[in-house]
Formats: sequence, C-alpha cells, structure tokens
Amino acid sequence: MSQKVHVTEKEAMEVAEASRQAEWTHPSFMRELFLGNFRFDLIHPFPLAGEERPEFTAYYNALKEFLRDHVDSDEIDATGEYPEEVVDGLRKLGAFGMKIPKEYGGLGFDQVEYGKAMELLGATDGNLAALLSAHQSIGVPQPLKLFGTAEQKKKYLPMCAEGKISAFALTEDDVGSDPARLTTTYELSEDGEHFILNGRKLWCTNGTLADLLVVMATSKKGKKISAFVVETAWEGVKIEHRCRFMGLKALANAVISFTNVKVPVGNLIGKEGRGLKIALTTLNDGRLSIPNSSVGAAKIALKTCREWSKERVQWGKPVGKHEAIAHKIADMASVTFAMESVANLATQLSNQGKADIRLEAAAAKEWNTCRTWEIIDETMQIRGGRGYETYHSLKARGDRPVAVERMMRDYRINKIFEGSSEIMHLLMAREAVDKHLTVAGSVIDPDKSPAEKMQELPAIAAFYASWYPALWIGRGKTYSEAGAVAGHLRFIDRNARRLARNVFHGMMVHQAGMQNKQAFLFRLVDIGNELFAMAATCSRTAAMLKTGHADAEKALELTDLFCRQARRKIKRLFVDLWANDDNRKYRVALNVLKGKHQWLEQAVHGIEQEIQAAEAAKIPAPAKSSKRAKASATVN
Repeated sequence: MSQKVHVTEKEAMEVAEASRQAEWTHPSFMRELFLGNFRFDLIHPFPLAGEERPEFTAYYNALKEFLRDHVDSDEIDATGEYPEEVVDGLRKLGAFGMKIPKEYGGLGFDQVEYGKAMELLGATDGNLAALLSAHQSIGVPQPLKLFGTAEQKKKYLPMCAEGKISAFALTEDDVGSDPARLTTTYELSEDGEHFILNGRKLWCTNGTLADLLVVMATSKKGKKISAFVVETAWEGVKIEHRCRFMGLKALANAVISFTNVKVPVGNLIGKEGRGLKIALTTLNDGRLSIPNSSVGAAKIALKTCREWSKERVQWGKPVGKHEAIAHKIADMASVTFAMESVANLATQLSNQGKADIRLEAAAAKEWNTCRTWEIIDETMQIRGGRGYETYHSLKARGDRPVAVERMMRDYRINKIFEGSSEIMHLLMAREAVDKHLTVAGSVIDPDKSPAEKMQELPAIAAFYASWYPALWIGRGKTYSEAGAVAGHLRFIDRNARRLARNVFHGMMVHQAGMQNKQAFLFRLVDIGNELFAMAATCSRTAAMLKTGHADAEKALELTDLFCRQARRKIKRLFVDLWANDDNRKYRVALNVLKGKHQWLEQAVHGIEQEIQAAEAAKIPAPAKSSKRAKASATVN
C-alpha cells in the first residue's frame, strides 16, 4: 500500500487551483451563461453535421459490420475477457488510431467522426467502448498530440495507431481527485539521463493490456506534478492486481507498481510541473467520448422500450398505451434527443477549435451520463422481470434475449469514469464563479489585510455598478429567427440573468465559505446544465426547421416537450437554492459520523461480527440463526 500524504485543505486547494487553466483565450457559451449573458450567437446556427467523408462512411460501415458479426457481448460478459480475435480485428480496422493523424499511421478522424464511432460502440458493448476510449481519449495519443515533442510523436503515435494499447495512471490507493496527496514520486538520476519513478497506481483502465502508460507523479523536490510516457516492458513496472467490477466484466483494469523505473528524460510530456494542466486540458476533448457513447446507450434503451411496450399486452391493451408507461416513453424520447443535441454541439465546438469548451465538455459528460442512467433505470422498470433476468437466462428458456440487466451493470460506471458527477459539479462551480473571484476575490481572501481589501473596493464597485443592474433589465430580444422555439429561448435568456444574480448573491451571503456550500453550488450548476441542454436542443431544432430537414417537425415535438420539462426543473432548483434543509442535513450527517445514530445499525451488528469471525477462521459464514450459535461455539 502507498504511504499516505497528509495535506491541509488550503494546500489541496492551492494545488487544484494551480492546475486549472486560468486564462480564457476563446469564448465560452457556458461561461457567459453563468455571467448572465445568453450568447445564442455562439451556438447558433447550430453546427449541423455536413456530408460525411466517403472514407469515414466506409470505415463506419465496416466497424458496424464487425461489431454485428464478430462481437458476442454476452460471451464477453460471461468470460470477463476481451477475445483476442476481437481485439485483433479492431487493430486491423485501425480502431486504436481513429484520432491519430495519418502521418503517424492513424486514420486521422476529427472529433465529430470519432464521436459517431463512440456512439456506435456505446450502443453495442460498453467493454469495447471503454477499451478504445481509455486508449485514445486519456491514454498516450491525446496528450502527445497536444503537448508531445516531435520525437515523442514520431516514436509513440505509430505504435498506438497500430494497436499498442495505452492507459492513464493517476489514481492511487488513497488519492482520487485530490492530486496534492500523490505519493508516486520521481527524481532525476545522478547522470541526468533518467527520471527514477517509484509508486503505485490504482484503477488503470487498460492497465493489464497496456504497452504504454501516461503516469502522473510528483517530484521529490519542489512537489511538481509531471506527466510521463512509461513503457510497461521496462524493468520495475509490475501489474500487481487485476481489478474486477460489477459491470464491464472484461475491463482490463489494473493496480500497477513502479519500483526504481528509469524513465528517459525525453519521455517527460510537456514541462515539469505541468502534469495536471496537461491532464485537464486533455480531458476537455477526451471526456467527450462518454457523452457520445451515452447517446448510443440511450438510443438502444429507447428502442428496447418502444418494441416491448408495443408487444406486451396488459389489461387488454399494449403497456405503452397505459399512461404510466406512455409518460416514461415520451420522456425517454425527448431526453434522448436533447442528449444527442448536447453531445453534437459540444463535439462540433471542439472540432471547430474556436471555443473554450472546458465547461461544455464537463456539462455534456455530467448531464448525459445522469440522463442515460435514468433512462436505463426506466428501461429496467418497463421490461420488468425480463429486464432483471440475464440475457443468457432469457435465451436459454426460449424468450427473446435483451440485455437490460447487463446494460445497467455496464453503464453505471459512466457517472464515475473520467471525473465523477460530483467532481464535474465542483469543476463547473469553480469556473462559474471565476469572473467574480477575479474581480472581487480579494474581499473574501482571508490572507488579505483590511487595508489591501479597501484598496480594491473602487475597482470592484465600478464593475458591479454596471454589471449587476443589467441583470434585472430585459434586453428585448425576441429570438424570432429561431421560429417555433423562440419562447423557450426567451426563457433561457431571462433565467441566465437570474442564474447570474444568484451566483452573485451566493458569494455575498456565503463569502469565503462559498466553496463549502456544495449543495448550493451544485444547484447552480444543475440550472446551468439544464439551460445549456435547452439551448443546444432549441438551436438544433431551429436549424433543422430552417434548412427543411425531413425530421424537423418531429424534432420540434420532442424539443417542446423536453424544454417544458426542463423549465419546471429549473424553477424548482431556483426555489431550492434558498429554501432547503442543507444545514440541517449537514448537522445530522456529522452526528451520524460521530456515532450518535449508531443505534440504528444495531440489528446488523451481530451478523457483521459473526461474518468477520467466520472469515477470520476461514469457514463459511452461517446462513441461519440456529447455525450461527453452533458456528460461534466452534470458533470459540
């Protein structure tokens, strides 16, 4: 086990703050939204996908055919392994080099094309989606494309393109999203030719298959966090354990240790101390694979429910015509369309390279994964017992096999992968208040003296004297150019200003304690995400209507339903910002942690102790109370 590193909350915050990208060199739709500016011009006209390149169409069809004819997801789930012929087949298709430039042997697909491939994989098999996403989105290819030297690209990108699998190593036994406590270290060798790497990493997706790793480590001197390309064949790199999970049974996830590993100095990615910035910048584009694959999963779930709800008859009519189920299906369809709009918009913005998408990528990842989980949960409910029964069991007894149970197990990790929903909220909340911290951060800075704070007041007053009143005054925009969705856009405009007012009010009320008011911050982010989803969906539908798209009227029906639902949710969230039980919940939680409510657990105390005793004695835990007494006597 790694040695624990203890840091103060302030030290942890300083490391996190130093790792974020401070400057905004490109416009950001969501940053403006949090400031009360509904910049519809940044996302409209919606960047509808143009005509596909013939080479991508041919590849997509080949990938689709391969997945249909050669991938048995039930077998992968049952064996917990990637079949060699499947991995080799993906190599031959060039799937490991989809985003790698052609000059390095890759397919040279852009972000939109890659997103379509990930949607297909998400609709087919979560294990394969994770394999390819971890390799290309957070593994070696992406950080080298963005920050690698010419020598690094020339050496490693062709290897990745031909199918040498890569992984990302950040998490440790005692370190998740708190990099200040990293224990994996590096130091320069005496001859200056290598960095000596020591430590242990947990949950490295693709780790048991990987030939290459991106490893995050902290320097022994100066505590600089840096990123390195490490080859798993090097002496001192060891796979300690393969981790197994409730879903994604074939996931090649590893605990990896590094003992005096000699990393050539040329394998440092970027500059020393830039490791976390490299990781976060990489993830801006990299985490878009998950919202795109989530769309594929949602579409399969919707198709499953549509077919089942038409054929399953209860009380004289198909279950889909019963209002309780009909409402679920309507919500699933409208939300799936909104999810696709969010993923498409964020992916197109990334592709264009003209916007700072750190907020949009985080929103797409958080919002799409949460909505897809809700859709899969409802799919389980609609399928009932057949949803809970395994694919193999359904098939064995002659029923039509649909793997809802496996879908639920496989998909759940997406709310945790590549930044949990909670981390996405915190990341977005920090960026939401960034402008205020820039303008008025000194007022709530505990390290600033009263005199220093007084010096800043004139500049602060000048900014808010013009900014704040404007949040109460409508701009008179009708959004008539958006046609049938104009009313929803006016709602977004009004509530963007309301959101900005509440961000400001929260900072005034909570001041330096704002960072600890996570429930308040999360609601602000949820409002921003819902407004973003509404804007993306409306912009897409407006573009479809204007261009005479064949499905424009169908899209309008789904958009109108989704936006009506989102408007109600936003209104509830605004109320909950200031009328809630947040403080009471926190007090109760502290009392639970202190053991005050341990009385509630008493019924299971005896069982837990007996199970522990049985495990210690290496005998089976007793199943019934009468046998427990005998087992206890035997142990004693």
